[in-house]
Amino acid sequence: MTAPLRLGTRGSALAMAQSGHVATALTEATGRKVELVEVVTAGDRSAAPVHRLGVGVFVSALRDALAARTIDFAVHSYKDLPTAPAPGLHIAAVPARQDPRDALVATGGRTLAELPPGAVIGTGALRRIAQLHALGLQLEVTSIRGNVDTRLARVLGPDADLDAVVLARAGLARLDRASVITETLDPMLMLPAPAQGALAVECRVDALDLVELLAVLDHAPSRAAVTAERALLATLEAGCSAPVAAYAELAEGDVGEEIYLRGAVISPDGSRDLRLSRTGTPADAAEIGKALAAELLDLGADSILGLDGHAGPRTQQFGSTE
Repeated sequence: MTAPLRLGTRGSALAMAQSGHVATALTEATGRKVELVEVVTAGDRSAAPVHRLGVGVFVSALRDALAARTIDFAVHSYKDLPTAPAPGLHIAAVPARQDPRDALVATGGRTLAELPPGAVIGTGALRRIAQLHALGLQLEVTSIRGNVDTRLARVLGPDADLDAVVLARAGLARLDRASVITETLDPMLMLPAPAQGALAVECRVDALDLVELLAVLDHAPSRAAVTAERALLATLEAGCSAPVAAYAELAEGDVGEEIYLRGAVISPDGSRDLRLSRTGTPADAAEIGKALAAELLDLGADSILGLDGHAGPRTQQFGSTE
């Protein structure tokens, strides 16, 4: 009898839900049984603001478990992965992406425009904080941590102390909590993080049979969109914790399917906001992202990212799906 495949996952409700969806899909598609193996990451143990934790805090322990062969494959929120490839590991599948937009949960069922000046809104991502400031709505924006339910309790619970929170819509949908959303934010107002809403199914590159097995879960349009967004991030990846946003959509163009990529670099206080877009074919996804990043740099994105006078590479920091 074939042993179940061991799927490594963080222990949060959202991570378990994401991994559970992948496990079910793989079993339905291939007949292989899958068991979830909880792995505690450095990000789970820290109470520091997400943008101060650095890259990889939610994935390094999972990758260590892959290298140690205590798990067979792992499921990550794709936006948590560093852009640099991990030696010996392979992204075997990018399942169909959930809606990548951000979502507002506010008291009284209010939208963002209905929040009064001085309303206190919480979020864990510097990218969101910067874009909220850039809107000029005179909101008080505060950095928060915690899992989805912890954050929702600060708006909807008996001890609520915030007027609203902004979270990834995908996370709420995967936890069957989309009903609490009071507004799904238009990307024109709040551009998502690169790869938001997407999952990365990762295994060892030398596990050839597993690489082939997991490929059944891959969704080509989602992979192309994420490739463009992360290529933009990687090209800008010398910055510190300044927010970078990107959103790629695939649509039918005049000569076939096209990618429409939007990218932005915003200063933390929202006073500087560079936004550009570029189109191309899915086959050129990575080059589209690199070219758009180059255009942003030409317009001064390096100064927003804090790269002026910096002699060596640093790391773009970005937050967890939760």
